Order: sequence, then C-alpha cells, then structure tokens
Amino acid sequence: MQDLHLGKEIYLFFGKYKFYGIIGIFISSILMGIIIYKVLKISKKEQIESYDQFITQFHLNQKIQNIIQTIIQIFLLISFYIMIAGFSAYFSQEWQLSNYAGTAIIVILCYIIFMGNIERLMKVNTVLVPILMISILILIFRNADAFNLLEETTKQTSVIKAIWDAVIYTSYNSIILIPILLPLQKCLKNKYLIFITATICTFILIILAISIFGLILKVDIDINKVELPTVYVAGMMEKKYKVIYGIIILVSIYTSAISAGYGFLEKYHNNPKQYKRIVIIMSTIAFLISNLGFTTLVNLLYPIFGILGLVQIIIILKKT
Repeated sequence: MQDLHLGKEIYLFFGKYKFYGIIGIFISSILMGIIIYKVLKISKKEQIESYDQFITQFHLNQKIQNIIQTIIQIFLLISFYIMIAGFSAYFSQEWQLSNYAGTAIIVILCYIIFMGNIERLMKVNTVLVPILMISILILIFRNADAFNLLEETTKQTSVIKAIWDAVIYTSYNSIILIPILLPLQKCLKNKYLIFITATICTFILIILAISIFGLILKVDIDINKVELPTVYVAGMMEKKYKVIYGIIILVSIYTSAISAGYGFLEKYHNNPKQYKRIVIIMSTIAFLISNLGFTTLVNLLYPIFGILGLVQIIIILKKT
C-alpha cells in the first residue's frame, strides 16, 4: 500500500463509507494477510526468487502468463507516475507552485538515482517506515475525536459497494506487493514464521489504515478538493508538525517512486543504451501527464488495475 500515507486512496476506497469503511479496512487487511501468507508459502516451498518463476508455478497458458507479466510492468510504471503526481501535488497544495515545478524536482532526483546507485536510497526506507508509522499514530491520537463523525453514516451508504471497493483496493495493491514478497522467503525458515509474518503485517495494515481513516474524517472541507488529506490535517495542527510530516511525506513519496520505477526498469538493465533511453522517455512522459493530477490518476487507474488483479488473486488462492 505504497501511497497509504497520502490518505487520498483511503478516502476513495474506505473513508466515504464512514462506518462501513471500517469494515472494508478489516476485510482488505485480512485478505492482504492471506495473500502474503500464500505467496510466501508457495515461494518458500518452491524456492522462488523472481516473479517469472512464481507465475510458472500455476501452469498457465503462455499467453496468459505474458498478459499477467505485462500488467505487472504497466502497473509499476503507472505507480511511478502516481507518485510523481503525488509529489507535485504536495508543492501545489502547500506552496501553491505549479505541477510542473514539483514534477521537475522529483523527475531530476529520480533520474539521478536511476542512472546511479539505488541501494543507499533503499536503506532509507528501513528508517523511514517506522518514523512514518509513528508520525501517523501521533496525528491520530491528537485527533481521536474524529471518530465521533462516524455517527453521520447514512442509510444510503451501500455495504456491498464498500466491500467491493475493499476487494479492489486489495487487488491492485497485490499486483505490486507480490514481486516484493518473493525474495523474502530466504529470511523465513518455516511455515510458522511465514504465518507470524503475515499476521503481523495484517495488524500493521489495520492500525495504519484506521489511523489514516480517522485523520480523513477531520478534513473540514470538500475532500475531493484536497489532493493530500493527511498533509492537510497536519497543517491544521502546530507548524512544527506540518513541517516534519511534510518532509516525511516527500521522502516517502520519493522512495516509493524510485521503488516502482526501478522495478519497471529492472528488465532493461542488461542493455545500458536501451535502459538510458527508457529512463529519458519515462521522465518526459512524467511532464506530459503532470497536469492530470494525483486524484485523477488514482480515481481512473487504480480501479482498472484492481479488476485486472482479481485474476491473479483468484489464481493464488486456488493454489494449495
């Protein structure tokens, strides 16, 4: 759930349903935990380290395998552009700069890493994630009264649609999650550790999602007009919290963009000339779509890939 910290997708898939959104968060997190367990179990049993090896375990038609692998590649690229849009949205929302200014900053920074060494930046995530979790929890504890707004849930809210959105949310996140999980099987010696890992991940997802859900309830204007709800809520507090959280958000978006972009570029590493050409094309396209906006990209593209990802989830869950 790479842009969980931004809050927009939590609103789109859960927040707008109020109380039923809480139910959706539990359903989504539990499904994600099951997927984590199944993927780690399969990869450990078969000693799988790459997505290509993983997909062959299901004995699918070669055309279907190619389609699924193509979907993964496209989603990684789309995720990269969504993070670019999120970064520029921060500068637009907080500093009233044009989308092109924010896009220029992150594209240049990404280009430097793509053409250099990514390992140092990836180590930042090991420190950043705990700090981000703590900062979110601090924000929600200081805004705990937000959950009183759950009483505003209306009878018109559809629990079926809330559950469907929870499934779609899980589905599109699983597309990018599975390739990341596969190398982890080396660190887990048995099924018990795999089960514990999946359980812990489930609880962390529930805590973080509900925490951000509570923050979103504090937004006192039309949330559709706010690109980054969590940053907006942080801005309602003391200036120091806004600055600190803003820095964490920007670094987190940057590392997420690098992770998605690098994952897409990985297949081109053996051809340096093609690799550099693809990086330049990616960067150029980022400017062309920067004015679409973060919310537009999330609204349009994530549900589409969520539906496509359902096929992959069904295949994994059927695997014994």
